[in-house]
Amino acid sequence: MDADWIEHRRPDDGERVGWMYPVGDGFVAIDLLGRPQTDVVDWMRAEETLDDLGLGYLADPYELRLDVGSWLRVRIAEVSPAGIRVKKDEWGDTNATQLFYPVSFPVTADRLRPLSR
Repeated sequence: MDADWIEHRRPDDGERVGWMYPVGDGFVAIDLLGRPQTDVVDWMRAEETLDDLGLGYLADPYELRLDVGSWLRVRIAEVSPAGIRVKKDEWGDTNATQLFYPVSFPVTADRLRPLSR
């Protein structure tokens, strides 16, 4: 996370939904995974983008690239600028061993990507 990033929280409940990064006279909206969600836009558009994006994408399935080059289906367990932890998707099996993997922040598409449908 860059020191210039401005935290944005939802007005309804104060939950952080991302940041706005100043660029010239505008801003780039950044989601909680550290991914840009806009090109350079005005302040209002950046806020609207983050508010509209919300948090739902964090519950979606993702794929994690393992060191051996293969991809593993995972779910996001924790997100912060200090790092991201994902866990192997066990399809709701509560008896499964929880396998967590650290992912650096911001994520890169060659390490963590939304699951292809």
